[in-house]
Amino acid sequence: MTAAIREAIRAQALTMGFDAVGFAEARLAEAARTDLAEYIGRGYHGDMGWLAHTAERRGDPRALWSEARSVVVLGLNYGDDDPLAAEPDGESGVISVYARGQDYHDTIKKRLKALARWVAERWPGELKVFVDTAPVMEKPLAQQAGIGWQGKHTNLVSRGFGSWLFLGEIYLSLELEPDLREEDHCGGCRRCLDACPTNAFPAPYKLDAPRCISYLTIEHKGPIPHELRPLIGNRVFGCDDCLAVCPWNKFAQAGHEPAFLPRVELTAPRLAELARLDDAGFRAMFAGTSVKRTGRNRFLRNVLTAIGNAPEPTPELVATARHCLDDASSLVRGAAVWAFGRIAEPCLAAAAAEACLPGESDPDVRAEWRRLLAPVEYSRAP
Repeated sequence: MTAAIREAIRAQALTMGFDAVGFAEARLAEAARTDLAEYIGRGYHGDMGWLAHTAERRGDPRALWSEARSVVVLGLNYGDDDPLAAEPDGESGVISVYARGQDYHDTIKKRLKALARWVAERWPGELKVFVDTAPVMEKPLAQQAGIGWQGKHTNLVSRGFGSWLFLGEIYLSLELEPDLREEDHCGGCRRCLDACPTNAFPAPYKLDAPRCISYLTIEHKGPIPHELRPLIGNRVFGCDDCLAVCPWNKFAQAGHEPAFLPRVELTAPRLAELARLDDAGFRAMFAGTSVKRTGRNRFLRNVLTAIGNAPEPTPELVATARHCLDDASSLVRGAAVWAFGRIAEPCLAAAAAEACLPGESDPDVRAEWRRLLAPVEYSRAP
């Protein structure tokens, strides 16, 4: 009987547009909890304090909801033909593939709720719907449900969809037979580890988030560490390098969900235009996308980092960085000092310092100016 229910739910989920469906027991292996504790203990979570605060509920589905007996894990494909095929020029920024379309949270949650209603109408019992804003260890659950495995880059890898699945879950009080757990198929490959621009993997299956470009450009709230800024290149929101080089992507396919199709204006946005966005302009440009969650000031910090990394800075980029030296946000001003010092002629940088430094009250921005004015070669220094 439960096998028939499971297969009926699977069929309905696929009919409703999900690309991958798996079933797991509402329980995680001890190894998952141990790995989470080690991750937090080593400080690999950076300033994502919510990971530590929710560790107990995250490590045990029944601590999150005591009635849970089964988990339906669902995946939506957001694959691109080749995320690294068209590298933008030095005047454009790169936004991670997942953030070029509509915010996936909205699309997935709406579809999860529709499937949950369908289930609730047919079988008695409580259920709850989750996306990654809840304390759920999605990737270990997805592996238990047979959807994929957690690769050496710590992201989910699927034999059918490569690295490109968004995940969501429905917790059921109904006890259903689980699917077979997916095995690890990474073998001796280490392409994802070697591709990381900032060397954020201290070992296979271990991610030091404070060195990860996705963390630095999305989660991190303060100035980006000086030694990592040149390694970020022109990435202004996220990074796809470790995902894109995975050999399993040869079996992947382009996503079919219209909400995830990339907006033209987010595919290779011009850095000079991005850096001149005020708060209203930022909200208008990124309405309905994941980028909006970062906020205007952090995003402009990223944009100015990309401007400072321009291989052949144009007069427009130099003028843009100079304009941002007077921004109301200290985070933006600090990033602008670094960018301007990297791309402007030394005489222009000295003149800007003379004009801006006396009136600067923020200690971090003053420190950026002092670093720029130090008697060392700073025009291309980290």
